[in-house]
Amino acid sequence: MAKRVVLLPGDGIGPDIVASAVRVLRQVFSDRPEALSFQYHQLGGAAIDETGQPFPEETRAAVLASDAVLLGAVGGPKWDQGPGHLRPEAGLLALRKALGVYANMRPVRAYEKLLDASPLRLDVAKGVDLLIIRELTGGIYFGERERGETASAGRFAKDTMYYTEMEIRRVVKKGFEAARDRKGHLTSVDKANVLDSSRLWREVVDDMKKDYSDVTVEHVLVDSCAMHLVTRPERFDVIVTENLFGDILSDEAAVLTGSIGVLPSASLGDGPGLYEPIHGSAPDIAGKGIANPLGTILSAAMMLRHSLEEPERADRIEEAVARVIDKGLRTADLARGRESVSTQAMTDAVIAALA
Repeated sequence: MAKRVVLLPGDGIGPDIVASAVRVLRQVFSDRPEALSFQYHQLGGAAIDETGQPFPEETRAAVLASDAVLLGAVGGPKWDQGPGHLRPEAGLLALRKALGVYANMRPVRAYEKLLDASPLRLDVAKGVDLLIIRELTGGIYFGERERGETASAGRFAKDTMYYTEMEIRRVVKKGFEAARDRKGHLTSVDKANVLDSSRLWREVVDDMKKDYSDVTVEHVLVDSCAMHLVTRPERFDVIVTENLFGDILSDEAAVLTGSIGVLPSASLGDGPGLYEPIHGSAPDIAGKGIANPLGTILSAAMMLRHSLEEPERADRIEEAVARVIDKGLRTADLARGRESVSTQAMTDAVIAALA
């Protein structure tokens, strides 16, 4: 039976880069073209324009019936003035909630040919290969909040950091499983010297490590982790952490390699996974045919590995991308004054490397 993949091109450069990923997927399945079934649906600003809602009911039904979801990007200045519930980003949050994804996985790999674009010294950036797993549905972003005013102190605001053992346990399990498949080292990041929620996090990790004797575990405070990401990034293999810390650390790590254009992500739960590049919709270059498709192509590879049980084909895509980068091909975001190629030409090169 064909695996059902819902495609959500979204806004800006989203349609271009999703089209590139589909071309690559068709190539890697050229021996079994019937293995994948693609359905296109709307999300974000494009959905607002067509249906008046950023996450239409038709899209909701489709993603819940799928095996995996591949997203381009959402957002743009065209929709910035709308009320919060009618902005493209509201559609993305609703999509994540509908799918029940709770673990965001961001691999960060340094390609040697791109190291000249990294803000780090070459000897520091070389060899970076790590995975950050961020909890997505709990913590301060989803805790109780309050705004008010007192006569003595003026205005106040309160955001509550709240976690349950279940929320911690399920995302930490993803961390242990990922570390077991990689180098066997898990770094759990918290602020246990200050926060009770972090002390609970650490207790759960220590309890779970008994079941993963083949994985070494270290606890690192979030401020120390932030420092070591830019001074000793090679020390990390898999990092697992809560929502707020993961939001900050994953964006910090994203610049280590020199370009966010080549970085993919996966958001996983117990149902269909959501896969997308970490960059935005880049409306200023939409339709110009110069967007970098590699982050989306590598997100498609993650989709094959984590949702569609096709790890060998995922490896082939990742190896093809690495070969193309090694040959020196660059889209405009990577060119740094050198000759650049179009979105289509970069996709053609990946397909040629696959073939």
